[in-house]
Amino acid sequence: MTDEAYMHMALGLAQKGCGRVNPNPMVGAVIVKDGRIIGQGHHQQYGGLHAERNALASCSESPQGAELFVTLEPCCHWGKTPPCTDAILESGIRRVVIGSADPNPLVAGKGVRTLREHGIAVTENVLRGECDRQNEVFLYFIQKKVPFVVLKYAMTMDGKIAAASGLSKWITGEEARKRVHQDRNRYAAVLVGAGTVLADDPQLTCRLPEGKNPARIICDTHLRTPLTAQVVATAKETRTILATCCAESDLQQPYLAAGCQVLVLPERDGRVNLRALMQELGRQELDSVLLEGGAALNWSALQSGIVNKVQAYIAPKLFGGAAAKNPVGGCGVQSPQAAFQLSEPSVERLGSDLLLESQVISCSQES
Repeated sequence: MTDEAYMHMALGLAQKGCGRVNPNPMVGAVIVKDGRIIGQGHHQQYGGLHAERNALASCSESPQGAELFVTLEPCCHWGKTPPCTDAILESGIRRVVIGSADPNPLVAGKGVRTLREHGIAVTENVLRGECDRQNEVFLYFIQKKVPFVVLKYAMTMDGKIAAASGLSKWITGEEARKRVHQDRNRYAAVLVGAGTVLADDPQLTCRLPEGKNPARIICDTHLRTPLTAQVVATAKETRTILATCCAESDLQQPYLAAGCQVLVLPERDGRVNLRALMQELGRQELDSVLLEGGAALNWSALQSGIVNKVQAYIAPKLFGGAAAKNPVGGCGVQSPQAAFQLSEPSVERLGSDLLLESQVISCSQES
């Protein structure tokens, strides 16, 4: 098998840590000796052993003289676990093949240098594009210290996110909705506005059998979320954060008593300052946000420069209606030249629906 084939295997192993390792990266490792796989492992949970150590622990025979294929540069510093470079040096592995470089200032090439200084052959950048895409959240968060933000919406082919009556359940089919729950498992938090809570009373949880619920963040400038809302009623079971400009303690107290966390943030244009919110979430080590808000919040997020990726689920339906809502509200741009520029989209078929994903080319979120 080729280096690329073994790295593909490592990528598959890394994916098993999805939703369980944040804000750490997903990492997979495969150990090969004389053309035989003798060990494999992945980073299973935050604070647990890294992929390299799990792979070494699983070896069916001595790794002396073997090759290690790992999706991310091995760490060379003490954190919650010992340096992986130490374990590699002690194992007798002769060659290490790496997918992505680690931009963490504590690593950033030092892992590779440590291995080479001790006589281990190192091959870098094997399937780097795929490895980088798998860890786009980690690679962004470790450098910017603010969450990677995904703006997600479902719409009809005529661009409507709800019928003229305001009803929106359901625009897409089961496969597309399952994918949304996979993303709720993957990302650290889900964000909506108070208007969405008032209109839909959503749970904002992950429905997958083995899934992890994201932290739920409600942008609620004036604290108008009902105390009877599902997100408040279940706040002691699932982390719930109210981001507000309301500093009145007597208004905050009922939410605090229900188990919510209240973040008082500065105002921008009469709403919660979204950049300030992202900086605070970063300090709390929430590395990613799935934005599932309405048209007003979507516009504010784009205007604030916090959006990194756009997910558009498109259903083969037409709603019509001049007053029916579009995915992005606000005042809009004043000319085509002022449009928010997106990368060429990837396209995925989900039942009868399509998912288009694009990176925002000019995300200006500051660290």
